[in-house]
Amino acid sequence: MPAQSMIAQTNDLGAYLPVLVLIAMAVGFAVANVVLSLALGPKRSGASKNTPYESGMTPLASARKRFNVRFYIMAMIFLVFDVEIIFLYPWAVNFRNLEPQSPEAALFLGRALFFLLTTVIAYVYAYKKGVFRFD
Repeated sequence: MPAQSMIAQTNDLGAYLPVLVLIAMAVGFAVANVVLSLALGPKRSGASKNTPYESGMTPLASARKRFNVRFYIMAMIFLVFDVEIIFLYPWAVNFRNLEPQSPEAALFLGRALFFLLTTVIAYVYAYKKGVFRFD
């Protein structure tokens, strides 16, 4: 390999260093929180400490009862829309930089509209199936 190509590769890998440092800091922070809470936290236990907490009231039934599957479906729908926003943000940032009325801009817009359309179709399907009705 020529020396010029080797330097370009080294510089490209160096661009990932801030991301790696950020990941290391996040993992270190999470591990430190768990370790410190185990080391410094209270270790008392008892019958009242081991009962489920229900806003200061005496628990009426077991905490291990089954939930309606609609709650989980609602959570999944929330995640779908949340992930959609995560994907649309970089799209919007890059769309601003495209040349107006160019074929690339039209293709870019078409792909985003297709993405949104499939999400709307999934929402309408869930609505017709009665996912959003809680009896």
